[in-house]
Amino acid sequence: MKIHLILFVTSVTEQQSKNIQKLLMKTIESDFRPMKGDIIDDPGFDSQFHNGYEVVKVTINYAKSECYVSLHPLVLELEDLGTEAYVEKLQAHGWRAVSKEEVAQ
Repeated sequence: MKIHLILFVTSVTEQQSKNIQKLLMKTIESDFRPMKGDIIDDPGFDSQFHNGYEVVKVTINYAKSECYVSLHPLVLELEDLGTEAYVEKLQAHGWRAVSKEEVAQ
């Protein structure tokens, strides 16, 4: 099954000065799917920005054998890494910027 992990990245500390907001998605193949409450780990995640992402919503499309997984930051106060640098690190590990329309499909 294709698992589409969806992550919204924004900064509380940089919000007024830069207002960087990115919707990112990473698609993986997996024999099991995450469930609400699970904590997702990924090589692109950085402990200088947060301490993990919790699954908050899972939408399954059995006809397409796909699963959309919305992730929620557990901690926002750890922003020792700038948002742009964090997004670049995520992209270097297979995450890509997407539009809300692409996620809604």
